[in-house]
Order: sequence, then C-alpha cells, then structure tokens
Amino acid sequence: MKRIHCIQHVPFETPARIAVWAHDRGLETLPTRVFAGEPLPASGEIEALVVMGGPMGVHEVERFPWLVEEKRLIEAVIRDDKPVLGVCLGAQLIADVLGARVYRNRFHEIGWFRVEATAAGRAHARFPLRAEFVPFHWHGDTFELPAGAVQLARSAACEQQAFAWGDSVLGLQFHLEMDAEGVAALGAHCGADAGSGPYVQSLEEMLSAPQRFAAAHAFLDDLLDHWKKEERHEDPA
Repeated sequence: MKRIHCIQHVPFETPARIAVWAHDRGLETLPTRVFAGEPLPASGEIEALVVMGGPMGVHEVERFPWLVEEKRLIEAVIRDDKPVLGVCLGAQLIADVLGARVYRNRFHEIGWFRVEATAAGRAHARFPLRAEFVPFHWHGDTFELPAGAVQLARSAACEQQAFAWGDSVLGLQFHLEMDAEGVAALGAHCGADAGSGPYVQSLEEMLSAPQRFAAAHAFLDDLLDHWKKEERHEDPA
C-alpha cells in the first residue's frame, strides 16, 4: 500500500489524524471532495479506500446524487479485496452496500462516550480492539450487522459501533480521527441538529479534555497499522 484514496463528504469532516498517520508512514493521501464536485476515481486506481463521515444519510440519494456512484465504488473496491475503512457515515455506507439495513438510532450519540469491545473484537486477529475505550461520537443513524461481518464493539447508546468484514474491511461508527478543530467545526455546522438526550454533550464538554484526542489518536494509529498490513496475502519478508 502506497496510496490511500479518501472520500470526503463535507469540508468540515476531514481525514485529520488519518492523514497524519499516512504521512508518518510514507503513504500518499489522495482526497476526493464530492461536496465540491470532484469525480470519484475508478476502482482500479485504488489501492486502499477511506470513506469519511458527513451529516447526510445513506438513503438521501435525491439530495446527494453522488451517493449512488459512491456506493458502486465502495462495492467494487470491496469485491476487489482491497482495504476499506469507513468512519461514521462511511461505516453506514459500507453496511448498506453489504446489504444491511441503515436506520435511525434510538439515541443521538454526540460527545465522548465509552465503547466496549465484544469478545470477538478483543480477540480479532486482524483488528484487535481494547476491552474498553472512549472515542468521540457524532451520529443519529445506525445499522444492522451485515451478513458475514463480525461485530467488534458496542456502546450503551448504540449496539453496532464497529465491524469487520473479511480481513480487508473495517467499519467504525465512532471517530478516532477527530481533533479539537474538527470537533469545533462539527459544532459550528451541525450543532443546531444535535438536539438533547442522555448521550448528547455540550460543545464545551466535548472540548474540555484535550488529552482524549491524544489517546484516541494513539489507538487509531495502532488500528490503522493493522488495517494496512499487507502480509495477509503475502509471506512475511
């Protein structure tokens, strides 16, 4: 893996730490900003694909017609057995492509909330998760576990927090990549839609503990190193 294509749905949900991780490992990040009308690449051009989040839903194809082509691309890259990572909306798009239902969650989950790895998630050979961790969340939708996928994590607010499909595809409902600037931007652009509830924090609460970002980034780096491994199809050098 030398290049990572990244689909960005809105200007305020960027790869953030994912781009830092890639740079530190000598990987090139190639963004496609669909909100700006940039064309999606052909699946054959992609070595690895990251699908970022966004406030739109997976079914809003009339408002966001590029979703149709994007889903086709995700499906093709998965079919080619190339690494795919979906974050928040990205995970929901992967679930949708794999035939799972995507729907409104019982709660909005917005802020820093504990996630618990399943037994399968703790023991997963490809994507091992910590038993408990506290990532950042900003979502109102969720999904059913796709057929053939392994549930990796859950939270009190949302049953499906992470899944693996084969050894190439990873879906994360939460955000490990976010930095303080990204959270502030989400608050500015989407704060009016956050609502209230038992799993909704204020923007002040979200930004009150900067050490949480460092912990999330360290966890993400480790997880991405596992996602990147190419030995899954090759003998170790």
